[in-house]
Amino acid sequence: MTAPPDDCLARNEWICGEYLTTRRQILWDAVLQHLHLTLVSVLIGLLLAVPLAVAARRWRWASGPVLGLTTVLYTIPSLAMFSLLLPVYGLSASLVIAGLVLYSLTLLVRNILAGLRAVPEETRQAARGMGYGPIRMLFAVELPLSLPAAMAGLRIATVSAVSLVTVGAIVGYGGLGNLIYAGMNTYFKAQVLTASVLCVVIAIAADLLLLGIQRLLTPWTRAVQS
Repeated sequence: MTAPPDDCLARNEWICGEYLTTRRQILWDAVLQHLHLTLVSVLIGLLLAVPLAVAARRWRWASGPVLGLTTVLYTIPSLAMFSLLLPVYGLSASLVIAGLVLYSLTLLVRNILAGLRAVPEETRQAARGMGYGPIRMLFAVELPLSLPAAMAGLRIATVSAVSLVTVGAIVGYGGLGNLIYAGMNTYFKAQVLTASVLCVVIAIAADLLLLGIQRLLTPWTRAVQS
């Protein structure tokens, strides 16, 4: 018995509107999990990267170890990384988040550190002359001026995290990656294509959102460009 000509699911086509309507809740749940894993991992990575970059900027002896360690972590294959973290976190979402946090540190630390180093020394001297202490100068002068470089790193780290979340499907916490891997195993074309396209859409949307935030936080860069 042949499939009805209007049944794209039965014909296993790549583009199938019926798949979108019948699996809407499954897709929505996968998207929410994907966003949750990405957001939490990038935020934790950012909270860790800022003090590491500040330490590397304040003490030159710390720069080499910090950059070296984060670079080594980035070179570890994702499957090996999850295997190393498995005894600590078990088969959980925390395992995926921990792995993504470690991967994000390289991009975030390097860009934040580059931004801090790009702050003109005369600007620091002027701030000291106005009575700014180290903490106040960090938050009022150095970090704001390093925002363009820091935001560039944040955008790259976020897009990378959106992609790497899919690897979490090996432990059942991969967001849209769960659908991609399941679709590949069963050769379900519509599921593979739809989940893959949604990953791309999330990455582009996140990058554009962060770009908009960057433009709002750094109005002086728009004045320079114009």
